[in-house]
Amino acid sequence: QVQLQEAGPGLVKPWQTLSLTCTVFGDSITSFIHSCTWISQPPGKGLEWMGAIATSGSTYYAPHLKSRTSSFRDTSKNQLTLQLRSVTPEDAAVYYCAGATKLLLGVTEATTYDYWGQGTQVTVSS
Repeated sequence: QVQLQEAGPGLVKPWQTLSLTCTVFGDSITSFIHSCTWISQPPGKGLEWMGAIATSGSTYYAPHLKSRTSSFRDTSKNQLTLQLRSVTPEDAAVYYCAGATKLLLGVTEATTYDYWGQGTQVTVSS
């Protein structure tokens, strides 16, 4: 059974870089799951699609985040990393990674994805 597990620092200071990881258990990150997506949910708000990485390694980002977001894979660890630079308190959220057998751009509906992590809470504060 494929499972996704996010990990993050919990607390990050304003203007620092937030680095999150998503580890895939149960299968190779480059095979069964066609794409992995990062989705955030700020307190009291809806889900926000941030970006995705396909098995080809191609990356896709939400336009308003593209300038300060990077995502890459470490196949030796079966792990994805998302980096969000110059964070502000508005970036405080629960961050999820989700996997699908097809590339899903801009999709936040959880039932559309084949796999969904438990999320990791991030607070931005000095």
